[in-house]
Amino acid sequence: MGRKKKTIDRGIAPDPRYNSVVISKFVNRMMWEGKRSVSLRIVHDALGILQQKTEKEPLEVFLKALDNVKPVIEVKSRRVGGATYQVPVEIRESRREALGMRWIINAARARSGHGMGERLAAELLDAFNNTGSAFKKKEDTHKMAEANKAFAHYKW
Repeated sequence: MGRKKKTIDRGIAPDPRYNSVVISKFVNRMMWEGKRSVSLRIVHDALGILQQKTEKEPLEVFLKALDNVKPVIEVKSRRVGGATYQVPVEIRESRREALGMRWIINAARARSGHGMGERLAAELLDAFNNTGSAFKKKEDTHKMAEANKAFAHYKW
């Protein structure tokens, strides 16, 4: 147990255009080398492309895509008597959100296309439609947890 004081969550300022904390977190997570303005422009471009393609509110599409990618359960390694078991455990909400964002960003970076804004928009559209590599990552995680359901009694 740490001897220092508990850390205080200072919160995060909402996105200026969409007034959303989730988009602000996404921008921060996507940022490289402290270039927040570049990351913000990419996300806003992607949301603009989403609005053109879907004819819906881009914030709603973004949040639905993120919800479709968020995992509910994952496996953690647990060592018991010389053997390592993959034990399925439920995930707290903050980690679910972090994993979903990370998977979307990595899938968008791995895509081929012109410009990160277009690639991110395409990945978000795929996640919105329950397809794409970020959604596949979630499905694979759930399948692995389902396959190791027999070891659930080793939970902490």
